[in-house]
Amino acid sequence: MTQIKIAAPMPVANAQRAGGAAADLALKLLQPMQGLLLAGESAEAEVVSVREQAQSFQVVLRLTLADGRQALLQASASRPVALGTAYGITALSDSRLSGTLAPAGRQPLDSLDLDLFPTGSLLQGKVVAAQQVADARGQQAIYKVIVSLLDGNLAGRKLSIETSTPLAVGSLLTARVRDDRTLTLIPLGGRLDGLALGQQLGAQNARQGSLDALLGALQRLPGNAPEGLRAAASALLQGLPQMAELGEAKALAQALGKSGLLMEARLLAGHTDALQGDVKAGLLRLVAQLLPNLPGSSPLATNQASANLAQALPAFARSALGALGQAGLRQQGTGFPLPARLLESLDQEPDLEMLLKLAAAAIARLQTHQLSSLAQTQPGPDGNPVTTWQFEVPMRDQQQLVPLQVKVQREDEPADPQRQKDQQPVWRIELAFDVAPLGPLQVQAQLAQGMLSSQLWAERAGTARLIDGELDHLRERLVAAGLTVNELACRQGTPPQGRRTTLQQRFVDETA
Repeated sequence: MTQIKIAAPMPVANAQRAGGAAADLALKLLQPMQGLLLAGESAEAEVVSVREQAQSFQVVLRLTLADGRQALLQASASRPVALGTAYGITALSDSRLSGTLAPAGRQPLDSLDLDLFPTGSLLQGKVVAAQQVADARGQQAIYKVIVSLLDGNLAGRKLSIETSTPLAVGSLLTARVRDDRTLTLIPLGGRLDGLALGQQLGAQNARQGSLDALLGALQRLPGNAPEGLRAAASALLQGLPQMAELGEAKALAQALGKSGLLMEARLLAGHTDALQGDVKAGLLRLVAQLLPNLPGSSPLATNQASANLAQALPAFARSALGALGQAGLRQQGTGFPLPARLLESLDQEPDLEMLLKLAAAAIARLQTHQLSSLAQTQPGPDGNPVTTWQFEVPMRDQQQLVPLQVKVQREDEPADPQRQKDQQPVWRIELAFDVAPLGPLQVQAQLAQGMLSSQLWAERAGTARLIDGELDHLRERLVAAGLTVNELACRQGTPPQGRRTTLQQRFVDETA
């Protein structure tokens, strides 16, 4: 894939259209038809190359036949045609074709509908045709490019653009909409392909399972379990912090750092010593101990299972393109919190196959959080970049396992210097956990312009009343910690779900 190394605006070019009286096109083939079309038969065609000759124009057409097959044909025309223009082609003989301009809905777009692509949104496309054109000023090379859009309401439509950067046919690109006729190309910079991200997120979410199911099974390992497996299970369990310890800021920071969210980043940076106690690394070590001990396992079968597991892990180090800002890319698994999901009945004594299935599901759950963070990292409705971190921290309340789900969002300052004077970064955090005897709890908090606001949600009526009676004490502790507290409230139930923009998520309007 060709990396686009520019971020300069490129105008959306007006497609060169022939006049109404000259809509029909006469073509003389420069190569045999080879039976693709018989006289009188028709096909759809798209101009993928145009080159001016002494007395004519040499064009390359991509034909799409009635049975779906595609072929390239070289022909000469007596007048110029625009790159990307679609025609209906009819064979007059084995060497001559007649072309009729296709309807406007099949022609490349020369402007964008801002209702479909608002300013600041991202679009992703694939280059299907490109060629250098003469610059009227002769100062630099200009390339005309036809891009096939890959997502959104206009998926499959073509877009005609001009840019000073050569783009290879077949490469993917992501661009930000500046106005109806101007785009800004986004450099790769390690961004993920939005389509591949959606596929990975859907696959991981489908096979994820609750981490506490695995940890509960590990606590009931049979006495004849292999020693290496017992050591891996013990290391994983002992690395979990106690809930009471997380009241200290340092301990909380350590628990967040070992949640598995940063494992790949540390590996890429070569910080393998920091993986001690990492939850995801511990799960992978557990899988490595389980595979060789499965009944009927062999080195060949173990290698195959390892290969299958490697394929299941998302390719975080890919160098691809992202179209993460499209509203239509809301994927399954981006909801918060992820629901509890048990894959096996925990009444029976766990065997090795059950443990492997639970471990793989726990890894998929961690990866679902990681991929969900990527999918939600995108420009907000006002164009400000929003960065999301979503992860799960398993902790212990005595012997009870309590997974704490955490979602942190930062809405950065606007790029417009005039607006920066009035706005500051907005931090938002959501917590979800289930602690006996309180039941399921969720916390939403927002820090904006130095002021903290928070809402708590308790599913049980008694818990909601208990928390409501402690809000004054919570306010005192927050103020003692140096925070300016605006609103604190507790409600019974769960936070409203559904499609919400970043601004709509704000439960306190600090500009009111």
